[in-house]
Amino acid sequence: MKVKGIKHIFFDLDHTLWDFDKNSGLTFEKIFKLNKLEVNALEFLSAYETINLKYWKLYREEKIDKENLRFQRLKDTFDAVKFRISDQTINLLSDDYINHLATFNHLFDGTNDILEHLKNNYQLHIITNGFQEGQQKKIDHAKIGKYFSTVTNADSAGVKKPNPIIFNHALKSANASPSESIMIGDNYEADILGAEAIGMDVILFNYHNVIPDNHIKQIKHLMELKNYL
Repeated sequence: MKVKGIKHIFFDLDHTLWDFDKNSGLTFEKIFKLNKLEVNALEFLSAYETINLKYWKLYREEKIDKENLRFQRLKDTFDAVKFRISDQTINLLSDDYINHLATFNHLFDGTNDILEHLKNNYQLHIITNGFQEGQQKKIDHAKIGKYFSTVTNADSAGVKKPNPIIFNHALKSANASPSESIMIGDNYEADILGAEAIGMDVILFNYHNVIPDNHIKQIKHLMELKNYL
């Protein structure tokens, strides 16, 4: 069923348009080779994905800062796979990871097609919790910046989703009201509950196969947005 009255569509970036897991995995393989570390990449990534999500939750909740996020997620992962490594090397890898991450730009299947489909009837925007310096590189290198009127990140807003301040900051930047806006993202807490709390409509990109409340619209492929928009 088509959603009525929508003029502005706000997308999350990582895990929604930009295939974070795939790009992140390729980045780790690259920086392990650059630093001549004989780490089992598959084993490392298997542990890292869960640990990274845990630290991003702490970061959203303002319980850790950016530097601790970057360091601790790597330290905990190396500990989990029982790979001995110095703190100095972890810091080096942390910097290398950020510097090389945007050199891989795999998007989810259907990203360009759905943005092309939506651009003529809606104003498109991004709200991301990612770091400003990295997120803009992802957008630019993936060549999707042309679709978006505004990009709001946690650094510019001063807070992270699901804090209502970042959503209101994005709405103000877009000159949009909650009633004419819809948020599309993969994170149930940050994207969906956060946007819904300030009166925006929402669609869950159910990449993680969570079980949402019955009233939440959800998709498994980006082209399914055509059913709603």
